[in-house]
Amino acid sequence: MTTYQRFFLITVFSITLSLAAHAGTIQGQVSGAPGASVVYVDAIPGKTFPPPTEPALLVQKRLMFQPHILPVQQGTTVEFLNADSVAHNVFWVSIGGNKKLGHNLGTWAQNEKRTFKFDNVGVVPMLCNVHPDMGAYLVVVPTPYFALTSDTGEYKIENIPDGSYSLTVWHEGTKTQTQHLTLAGDTKADFTLSK
Repeated sequence: MTTYQRFFLITVFSITLSLAAHAGTIQGQVSGAPGASVVYVDAIPGKTFPPPTEPALLVQKRLMFQPHILPVQQGTTVEFLNADSVAHNVFWVSIGGNKKLGHNLGTWAQNEKRTFKFDNVGVVPMLCNVHPDMGAYLVVVPTPYFALTSDTGEYKIENIPDGSYSLTVWHEGTKTQTQHLTLAGDTKADFTLSK
């Protein structure tokens, strides 16, 4: 190995260690409302993220959307699978309250799948016009730094570069809340929700 190759390897290794040392974790508890919430780092000025290459999956099974709440990064393609023996439909009237972004994927039979790429940030209430009692929420977030809490409210978001961020929590039926924080290593952020 030449001196240049050794220098190059040491430099790459040092940069990798430096980057790893400047990433942290945000964890905490969301309380005040039962069930799961979505916690995410909001848009970071001047920073964009490539969309995931793997699609997310929302299944219609036993006359329910599963999961009931699905957080995805902006730009994610979502696959909608009908796993029931009856026909299902998927539609939404808005994304983030914008009715111009409403869409109807149509109705299809068991084991068929439709896809849609979600390029707009916001909460997407999912519905089925064949079964009006069915409903779910897709939460499209602007960064890859997000988590779905446990049913008891715990969450953890890992590998976030050190910096200042807005951390937001969304929960079905409560007001969205945001905290501003500076991350340097591991940070704790708790939320108490209200209607």
